[in-house]
Amino acid sequence: MPKVKTNSSAKKRFKVTGTGKITHQKSFRRHLLTKKSKKRKRAMNIPGEVHQSNMNFVKRLLRLK
Repeated sequence: MPKVKTNSSAKKRFKVTGTGKITHQKSFRRHLLTKKSKKRKRAMNIPGEVHQSNMNFVKRLLRLK
């Protein structure tokens, strides 16, 4: 029986915290930053949490379930 592989794109995008939550980086932070306010850019620095409705899907990609 072959090993089940973890999704390579998912392991680069998501990180599992010590408490078991899954975090991701916020979008819209790559370019065109001059028109965005400092407050908005600071808020995008904070990692986001995967929503409960998507949790099963992301866990399946990461082979946590």
